[in-house]
Amino acid sequence: MARSQLTGVLLVGGASTRFGSPKALAEIDGETFADRGRRVLAEACDEVLVVGKDGELPFEVVDDQSEVRAPIAGVVAGLRAATHEVCVFLPVDCVRVTAGLIRELGAACRDAAVPQTGPLPGAWAKSALPVLERRLAEGPLALYRTYDELDVVQIEVDASLLVDVDTPGELLGF
Repeated sequence: MARSQLTGVLLVGGASTRFGSPKALAEIDGETFADRGRRVLAEACDEVLVVGKDGELPFEVVDDQSEVRAPIAGVVAGLRAATHEVCVFLPVDCVRVTAGLIRELGAACRDAAVPQTGPLPGAWAKSALPVLERRLAEGPLALYRTYDELDVVQIEVDASLLVDVDTPGELLGF
């Protein structure tokens, strides 16, 4: 059976307050977090989008058009902009995620497919968009709070792939 086409969405809209500078521009193994995320998504997806706040980074993004600094704003914007029915969302600071994990999340998606640790990285389908749009408008904003309204598949993932970088000190440990 042929695999479904996927849109990969790199989320770069966070405020990076604990990091002290834009995480998308931080470097690991000789490439910026943003370049690494785009590369990994491109290995697994047919389309790659970068979603964030327009004008905050020195590269083009799909503007999430929201005052909210919450991942749900990027997920809604990514689903709206995507060509394909299923999008796999990768926070820019999850620098150990592999193309294999991206494909696994995409293949498991019904309304959503998430690892055991939470909603991101995760695959979200356009079928979830009405619930996500309502939550973005009315709250609560936490993506996991949508699980009771959606068909969400939870998959067990090697936790070492899901580690995110929140501070410069954490980056030194990679």
